[in-house]
Amino acid sequence: MKLGEQFDSVLEAARTGAAWALGALYQSLNPAILSYLRTREPSEADDLASETWIGVAEGLAGFCGAEDDFRRWVFTIGRRRLSDHRRRVRRRATTPMPVENLEGRLVTGDAEGEVMAELSTQAALALIRTLPPDQAEVVVLRVLGGFDAAEVGAIMGKRAGTVRVLQHRGLVRLAASLSREAVTR
Repeated sequence: MKLGEQFDSVLEAARTGAAWALGALYQSLNPAILSYLRTREPSEADDLASETWIGVAEGLAGFCGAEDDFRRWVFTIGRRRLSDHRRRVRRRATTPMPVENLEGRLVTGDAEGEVMAELSTQAALALIRTLPPDQAEVVVLRVLGGFDAAEVGAIMGKRAGTVRVLQHRGLVRLAASLSREAVTR
């Protein structure tokens, strides 16, 4: 959802701490950021999205630009939080906890309803995750983020031509996967 002509006034209000304006910025971009992060790091996407928005809040006063610039800026922050997370994971060793230790700590809720609501989205994201990392990231940024090749190139540190090639290869792989899946049914 784009804010359009209202973007400048919403941004200015958000800089002053207006809750409605911060909410509008969040609502306009969080679904796309969350989808992007779910394709890259599914188990940590919600936390990474939260960290992204904390970074946005911290840097909002210094941001200058239009709505498309803001979207690129937010996605860049999200990508950096993802990179930071992956570095942290590589640095620390983890020990899995036995399932028995988790009993009694599990959160109850409408898990079935939540799963059914996100089933088609999760299936699409799972298919995208089968792509090589660069191709998956380009497809997600182009489709979910709505960025053009030059914008994706700026976010990823690649040239626009490279982004177009990665997107083409990714989409060809996805089409082949869908064709194989249709044949096996």
